[in-house]
Amino acid sequence: MSTITAADVNKLRQSTGAGMMDCKKALVEAEGDFDKAIQILREKGQKVAANRSDRESAEGAAVSFINADNTKGAIITLNCETDFVGKNEAFVALAKDLVERAINFSTKEELLASDFNGITVAEKLIEQTGVIGEKIEIGGFEILEGAYVGSYVHVNKIAALTAISAPVANAETLTKDISMQVASMGADTLSYKDFDPAFVESELAARIAVIEKDNEEAKRLGKTLKNVPKYISFSQLTPEVIKQAEEDAKAELKAEGKPEQIWDKILPGKVQRFISDNTTLDQEKALLDQNFIKDDSKKVGDYVKGFNVEITGFKRVTLG
Repeated sequence: MSTITAADVNKLRQSTGAGMMDCKKALVEAEGDFDKAIQILREKGQKVAANRSDRESAEGAAVSFINADNTKGAIITLNCETDFVGKNEAFVALAKDLVERAINFSTKEELLASDFNGITVAEKLIEQTGVIGEKIEIGGFEILEGAYVGSYVHVNKIAALTAISAPVANAETLTKDISMQVASMGADTLSYKDFDPAFVESELAARIAVIEKDNEEAKRLGKTLKNVPKYISFSQLTPEVIKQAEEDAKAELKAEGKPEQIWDKILPGKVQRFISDNTTLDQEKALLDQNFIKDDSKKVGDYVKGFNVEITGFKRVTLG
């Protein structure tokens, strides 16, 4: 029978990340054969992975990596079952290792099939499932290229990338701020101009149906009814619609007895409020049309204009 030394156990531990006792048991079973011990630990991982395949893996770590010249970025989530494991230093280190590898691939499938010190990334995740005892998988995976790419990660839970059209002064600040916006508020497209008219109409109809149903209950309970919108995007606010909004505002001011000589000071605010109240879809889904989280007195598009560049793309991944 082979003698298993502490050095042997430590070597196997460093190679696989498995615990001391698991490494010792594997070496004993393998009669000191290092490669066979590794295989035993991997088979254990396969068994654990099979047993936990139906478990939810909504915890973990969201991480990012930008290449040296800031022209390409990667973000992934490495998912596990518990927040305790997700905060573990070794787990986060593995996530960071994987995202650095991810930048060399276009898809998650390519990353999973790639080499990880003699095994595939997919096999490494199975191995670590055996080591940690929880289901581990790569959840979100996004790659973004551009003239300049920056990122932001929110407490290892959400990661975002932003690409701009030129590497201008303060590009790092701009891309971090916009990535923070994307991480915090989410967005599906760059501008309301990208919306398909049929999508806008469908969204409006769906929102009206929800509000009308809520109003039925509110009316029954004697509560204040919600306003039923006629518009939800600036794409619907034609010059004629804006003109009518101005006329309606003037009628209100007249009914309130406000002197005509002060209307010019009040009307812009009323029209702006009308626009704000009737562009809720833009504010939710169109990045440039959202209120800037660091200064809600301006839109994201207004902030970007100050840098004389354009946003050419953005990506976001989140746990859960």
